[in-house]
Amino acid sequence: MEPLRIAIIGAGYWGKNLVRVALAAPEARLIAVCDRRPEALAAVQRGAPHVRVETDAAAVFDAPDVDAVLIATPVTTHAALCRAALAAGKHVWVEKPMTATVQEAEELVTLAASRGRVLHVDHTFLYTPAVRRLKELVTAGDLGVIRYLDSERINLGLIQPDVDVIADLAAHDLSIFQYLLGVMPERVSALGSAYVTRKTSSPRSEVAHLLLRYPNDIVAHVHASWLSPVKIRKMLVGGSRKMVAYDDIAPIEKVKVYDHGVDVDLTGETTFEPVYRSGDVVIPWLGNKEALVQELEEFVAAARGGAPTLTDAQFGLDVVRIIAAAQRSIAAGGAPESP
Repeated sequence: MEPLRIAIIGAGYWGKNLVRVALAAPEARLIAVCDRRPEALAAVQRGAPHVRVETDAAAVFDAPDVDAVLIATPVTTHAALCRAALAAGKHVWVEKPMTATVQEAEELVTLAASRGRVLHVDHTFLYTPAVRRLKELVTAGDLGVIRYLDSERINLGLIQPDVDVIADLAAHDLSIFQYLLGVMPERVSALGSAYVTRKTSSPRSEVAHLLLRYPNDIVAHVHASWLSPVKIRKMLVGGSRKMVAYDDIAPIEKVKVYDHGVDVDLTGETTFEPVYRSGDVVIPWLGNKEALVQELEEFVAAARGGAPTLTDAQFGLDVVRIIAAAQRSIAAGGAPESP
């Protein structure tokens, strides 16, 4: 089968990774890269002189030798670029979050369906071996009944020019929650503050705490920050039988499964007698396949008529809805919002 012919719009921080993976993928052929910055295009040509470079996205959309477009540009540009690509009959891969607003995301879901084209959202963490192992543990019931999820994603910067820390950092955790639980939260409450951008024309939260209530009494928390002196990427998943600690920046042993918990002894003299259980700690083997490699394989398969990708248009819309609910909650002083 012929490789899927792709073009990449945006050759910056994340786009460079897409270029690297696309060049090495046997199932895809990188035809063109588009960016407004000459220095970015020069860097692409130094490494891949056979790849066409463009400064106008319209040239990519009009190109008959391009089947799919991968978009890695600022969030506020996503809707217009995705709309143009889908209208031109291209399959689309867009960096997370899918759009800046719920309305834009809803319109793209409808457009992709009407055009019969794949609209894939690049929630990369869901393609990592670590997060997929978490999903296996949850689905198999190894953890028992899920009780809570608690995540911390903090570092110093990078303060984005067009979105807040929720859309930039917390979006990763929200997508993982959606993947693990498979349901939307019932309520979202959030508190956030703008310290650095407060006096600018577009203040936006640089520190945020999100509290989400899911069906079956599951509670989840996200702490996201651009103002931390240390970089932390940790998540806890607590179940009635076992608990999991996931540390994304650990060089090895990213996932640890703890046979720990608390039960209640109802036979004691008091009405409440907690019994703490501390058993084995298991560190599962995860493999080392790069997430973007796995993700591109699944995107190409979907574009060729296979199953939808894990993070398809509807999944991307769900995450945007949760982000928007958190932002509304911050604006309302922390009042709970329904996504």
